[in-house]
Amino acid sequence: GVSAAFAVKLFKSWINEKDINAVAVSLRKVNMDNRLMELFPANKQSVEHFSKYFTEAGLKELSEYVRNQQSIGARKELQKELQEQMSRGDPFKDIILYVKEEMKKNNISEQTVVAIIWSSVMSTVEWNKKEELVAEQAIKHLKQYSPLLAAFTTQGQSELTLLLKIQEYCYDNIHFMKAFQKIVVLFYKAEVLSEEPILKWYKDAHLAKGKSVFLEQMKKFVEWLKNAEEGNQQLSSYVD
Repeated sequence: GVSAAFAVKLFKSWINEKDINAVAVSLRKVNMDNRLMELFPANKQSVEHFSKYFTEAGLKELSEYVRNQQSIGARKELQKELQEQMSRGDPFKDIILYVKEEMKKNNISEQTVVAIIWSSVMSTVEWNKKEELVAEQAIKHLKQYSPLLAAFTTQGQSELTLLLKIQEYCYDNIHFMKAFQKIVVLFYKAEVLSEEPILKWYKDAHLAKGKSVFLEQMKKFVEWLKNAEEGNQQLSSYVD
């Protein structure tokens, strides 16, 4: 217990003199940010033990920093493994099972997971640079992965997270600008996205990035959603 006791005195003085952000920067510079568990014996090297010990010692900031580091590491590992599974063509049921186990083990939210899946799905393709061709390519690709995304949009907030990620991606990749509405409608048809989150996004939850372009693209479809009780026939003009 000598090393941990010494660390308490060290970090208390350090954080008091600077702050937790300065400490974090210094730890990263010497590659110590992911090695703090080594202050304890092998059988006690867990986030739970670390957090309890340092929180009780009055270093809650350090405990939260380590928890955050652990979470970042788990998310990076999840994305890396996801991309490998996709490149191998693993069955979606196996991928879904793996992701759900990782969510539970590392306390990762569904919103975080859907963002990771979206990023992984979009990084597995060499996209066409021609605007008139990339939309068709995107729809074909995303239709294939819709069941995987649907498994992790069981909450309205997760759907909204996905919408924001789509908006951000289409804005950051200029040749995707005209594909936004087509992607959203595809996901609506595939039951990845539902009416309420789309309407919320349109009303007040969208990002500023490309706002005027994307809202204009979505205008007619949003009007259709608001009047959906009139019938489903019109939807074909948006999805076919």
